[in-house]
Amino acid sequence: MPTTLVPTRLVSPRLVSPVRENQAQDSLSTAPYSEKVAAFLQEGHETPFVVVDLEVVAERYDALHAALPEADIFYAVKANPAPEILNTLLERGSSFDVASPGEIDMVLAAGATPDQISYGNTIKKQRDIAGAYRQGVRIFAFDSEAELAKLVAEAPGSLVFCRILCNGEGADWPLSRKFGCETEEAERLLLMAADAGFEVGVSFHVGSQQRDVHAWDGALAEISSLARRLLDEGVTLSVVNIGGGFPGTYLDPMRPVENYAKAIRAALQRHLEPLFGPIGGVNFPRIIAEPGRYMVADAGVLQTEVVLVSKKHVLDDRRWVYLDVGKFGGLAETMDEAIRYRLRTPHDGQMAGNVTIAGPTCDSADVLYEKTDYRLPLALEAGDLVEVLSTGAYTTTYSAIGFNGFAPLRAYCV
Repeated sequence: MPTTLVPTRLVSPRLVSPVRENQAQDSLSTAPYSEKVAAFLQEGHETPFVVVDLEVVAERYDALHAALPEADIFYAVKANPAPEILNTLLERGSSFDVASPGEIDMVLAAGATPDQISYGNTIKKQRDIAGAYRQGVRIFAFDSEAELAKLVAEAPGSLVFCRILCNGEGADWPLSRKFGCETEEAERLLLMAADAGFEVGVSFHVGSQQRDVHAWDGALAEISSLARRLLDEGVTLSVVNIGGGFPGTYLDPMRPVENYAKAIRAALQRHLEPLFGPIGGVNFPRIIAEPGRYMVADAGVLQTEVVLVSKKHVLDDRRWVYLDVGKFGGLAETMDEAIRYRLRTPHDGQMAGNVTIAGPTCDSADVLYEKTDYRLPLALEAGDLVEVLSTGAYTTTYSAIGFNGFAPLRAYCV
């Protein structure tokens, strides 16, 4: 099992994992959350809701900072923008990666200064760039000539970094070609940006929930070649943004963050030190990391109620378990069953059978798991409370405002 950072005061409930039919369920791990979270779950709050343990968020920040001290951490606000989380990370020294004017306002409201903000979305309205610049933001991402033209018009003298494409191989949630450009195009754009008076850098993202600790190596090799060509043209990269990709803890075990940091550091040394000298030296580019999921996923527990347990035929051996939360209520990352959450029920340890798990809405797409071999206790029935673990990231932010009249996912921090 990977190293899981949790507070010291822990309870030890059992976790539900897929098991053989009619076999007692085995625990994936002990102590999935702290005593204060356990107490909160017992208070009888209206489901569905997510509760986030801020101590875990702080510990995750500290662990990544200790493992990869060469990198400035810019928390990806889109993962979970709760003010309490932003405040916690700000107290630890975090900066912030934002995607919209709204996220800029949230971060500034939490007490961050504009120099702690990177406007990392490569798709921005020109007036939004102008507004961010007026607020003091001076770090912007782009990946096209048209976007660079907006920055030339509205954000003179800023640090701009061009995002290159990554294939996302090895990631449970790979990113599409929506963001980034080919390396040759990045070279052309960065030369244009330098000619326009910008300080320049480059960024990439290896895909969310990245399983391969060496996934950063290929992109850094490309960046090394790009940086060498730019140096030949008299342009030096000021920043290399290695993005996110650090994983949370779902059904499959992941390596500790220290393993990722070790591999990334080795790749930086192998590919960039020959050009810029030692990491941390005066000539080495600033390294930025943008963790989101890693920082908050395992801090969250989603409590949901079973609405219905049924079969499509009396002789079926598969039950359908309907929860009061689904794809449109915050579990959008179950799309294509990409993110496979761990579940905990009040009947864990009893005989289990295979299930399809679905949400409550009148939409046929609102099925969470049908292909993955989830098996839940045969005793499970309507009214039982189920806990969905590691749901601190990309749940509240994906929750619909009112699809089918269901309320948005409630959120609490403790």
